[in-house]
Amino acid sequence: MSNASGPLSGLRVLEFSGIGPGPHVAMLLADLGAEVVRIDRPGAGVSNPVVERARHRMAVDLKSEEGRVAVRAAAARADVLIEGFRPGVMERLGLGPEVLLEANPRLVYARMTGWGQEGPLAQAAGHDINYIAITGALAAVGKPHEPATPPQNLVGDFGGGSMYCAFGIMAALYERERSGKGQVVDAAIVDGATSLMSFFFGVRQMPHLSTERGKGMLGGAAHFYRCFKCADGKEISLGSIEPQFYAEMLARAGAPEELAQGQMNPANWDDYAEKLAALFLTKTQAEWCELLEGTDACFAPVLGIEEAREHPHMKARGAYVEHDGIWHTAPAPRFSRTPGAVRSSADDGADVVASWKAAS
Repeated sequence: MSNASGPLSGLRVLEFSGIGPGPHVAMLLADLGAEVVRIDRPGAGVSNPVVERARHRMAVDLKSEEGRVAVRAAAARADVLIEGFRPGVMERLGLGPEVLLEANPRLVYARMTGWGQEGPLAQAAGHDINYIAITGALAAVGKPHEPATPPQNLVGDFGGGSMYCAFGIMAALYERERSGKGQVVDAAIVDGATSLMSFFFGVRQMPHLSTERGKGMLGGAAHFYRCFKCADGKEISLGSIEPQFYAEMLARAGAPEELAQGQMNPANWDDYAEKLAALFLTKTQAEWCELLEGTDACFAPVLGIEEAREHPHMKARGAYVEHDGIWHTAPAPRFSRTPGAVRSSADDGADVVASWKAAS
């Protein structure tokens, strides 16, 4: 593995292997230079080479006393621990925060779960779709009079999960600079997804910003904030909210003059949407890009995951990086002095932990 660079270079992280948000948290930290030792089950392979990049893997049997001793030794010298087991599992293994923080009071112990460490559902199985279902987020996505549409697992696992967990870790590390003490970060997807809904919670008395499907401007009800199909079956997106941007979109697209009046009147939205739908069916996606992309019409083509990598803007930004013959998403965000980097993984976790011990 190449030497780490980035603003988190020197940060020692102990990650317990899992699925979904936990590995993504570790990736975010590793991309920015953290030294991440990943505790894997013996015989476990790599399930996702992109999300599991930049890891120092160490196979450990957590059911054995020898394995638990090894983990406690590593945690004693780590800055951060990330685990995503059901509440109580780490305690039963003798690796709970009470034990590990006593041995290492500076440890930031991050617990990534769906329901959280406490509450009536804390011990229940679940996935992203279930966690966002009770926050109001899932109910806001989809077509009216049809079941809600799962937005992949972006909103729960990653938006409300890994991003809040990573933010919590960094906040705890910042606080540690003053107190000298670590603490537990209880990162629950239900909490993070609820926080993501703060904007809508604060404007829920405004009808045009309703989260009820088929009514809210930002949920696709408005004709100027939705996606349309083109002549070639591909799609484009509009976000022409502000009057000046809306006017530019209409003018450049050659839309019917009547659409210039009553933009914000919900009574017009369905009718205007039908007229725009008919208009956008007259040209291909590429032709609409030629007319609208890069203007103030608030326009972009709807691209698949492979197409996104080839988009000129994404290429110019270096949003994707080829490393060891595999295309990766680039580290984000970007830093002017201490940029992150995509790095390979290696089965040298035990050696890295030994170096932690030697350096302490």
